[in-house]
Amino acid sequence: MKKVVVLGFIGPQLDSGAGAARWSKWRPSVALCQHEDLVVHRFELLTSKKYEKLAHQVAADIATVSPETTVNIRDFELQNPWDFEEVYAALHDLARTYTFDPEQEEYLVHITTGTHVVQICLFLLTESRHFPGRLLQTSPGGQNPVPGTYSIVDLDLSRYDRLASRFHAERDEALSFLKSGIETRNERFNRLIDRIEQVAIHSREPLLLTGPTGAGKSRLARRIYELKKSRHQIEGDFVEVNCATIRGEGAMSALFGHVRGSFTGAMRDRPGHLRAAHRGLLFLDEIGELGLEEQAMLLRAVEEKVFFPLGSDREVRSDFLLIAGTNRDLGEMVRERRFRDDLLARVNLWTFQLPGLRERPEDIEPNLNFELEQFARRNGARVTLNKEARDRFLRFASAGDAEWRANFRDLNGAVVRMATLARGGRITAEDVEEEIARLRASWGGTEGVRVSVLAGLMDEEALAALDPFDRVQLEHVVEVSRRARSLSDAGRALFIASRQKRKSVNDADRLRKYLGRFGIEWSALQR
Repeated sequence: MKKVVVLGFIGPQLDSGAGAARWSKWRPSVALCQHEDLVVHRFELLTSKKYEKLAHQVAADIATVSPETTVNIRDFELQNPWDFEEVYAALHDLARTYTFDPEQEEYLVHITTGTHVVQICLFLLTESRHFPGRLLQTSPGGQNPVPGTYSIVDLDLSRYDRLASRFHAERDEALSFLKSGIETRNERFNRLIDRIEQVAIHSREPLLLTGPTGAGKSRLARRIYELKKSRHQIEGDFVEVNCATIRGEGAMSALFGHVRGSFTGAMRDRPGHLRAAHRGLLFLDEIGELGLEEQAMLLRAVEEKVFFPLGSDREVRSDFLLIAGTNRDLGEMVRERRFRDDLLARVNLWTFQLPGLRERPEDIEPNLNFELEQFARRNGARVTLNKEARDRFLRFASAGDAEWRANFRDLNGAVVRMATLARGGRITAEDVEEEIARLRASWGGTEGVRVSVLAGLMDEEALAALDPFDRVQLEHVVEVSRRARSLSDAGRALFIASRQKRKSVNDADRLRKYLGRFGIEWSALQR
């Protein structure tokens, strides 16, 4: 059995008492040695010279009720026991110099006595294992009020399954919340959301969300705001501004406000978006569209929380959190002197690149289900896809030639159109084909040509299984082959460099085998 060692402070008020009456009073340092089921072998009693007399009285009383307990009165001087820095430093020094022997002794850190600052510091140093023990709390009451009760708290949270499961459930809930409840499958995106959740909860610094148009920056910014508000980290409003829609004096006025008469048409004061976001969150989408003058004012507002409204000589204050969004390369804009390097340095402490829909093909199906649920919620009518229609849409949506130029906006538009036109609340394969044709027509460009190159040679499922690298290479081979007069001519054109290094060449056979890997016959190319 290990020996039990208690480390605690003398309680100038709680441990005091004189005469026979003191035995009817609950005194925590004495009481914890009166429990029959807790044998204290040594008590390290910390005190200052001011309370040395009281400490000796307590030590004598402990010897009376618990002869097996050795009390060591340790001089522990504090100029101000309410000064956190002083108390923590002194206790930290004690933890470093005290000779602990965990193999032979069990340590209990008594946190009932001492100032609240002392108790907090003891908690922190025990949690960090500077004091290699457990926390001990005592209180009056119970069936025998004089000894009272005691409880031992182990700060190894891994032993508290219910607490650990509650923590993990809360964290999973936060991650799901940021993803709008969508069970995303893309590992890169899930890791990104995991990191954003950590930063959103523990930091008040600006965040920069980058990524293509329609990748979900605006939705994510609002979800971050709602998450922080649910944790009582923020209490103001969510203010969203698309910087691409404001220009010149209009941008100044919209962001920073103006006073009456500051320019022609300023008939009354305007608070501006920054003031509207006071104690809330400001989301500046497309921040790269701001002019250099607005950028300079924004930098001061972010750093100092103050700015001048247009036409005013009096500063106003707004304590807001900032999330910036952009689909531009701000680093390149800095080099072109179109974006301030000091503002970029301020807003990109936490930068998160949101991938486009084409980079997350495995997330198309859960997002398809989400968009159908949103349509049902808005319109009060549930719409589904039959199996054939669902399979056809997912093959098309996941294929490398599906551009998704507007990303999730394109997906949302496709679902809304199919759901609106669906008869009887069921989207058919014909509805899907019509929507695919509409999307391809809207995207146009070179990708449309590429689709036609392979469309008659391979089925949709085989196309969807191709890596983009193989697709580009195969498309080039097919285009060259169709222009060639024969299989040999095509082979010579395609292998013009590597054939020079071969002693014997058979370009036609080499090309035939390459095409055969994809199930394509030369005769099919000639048709």
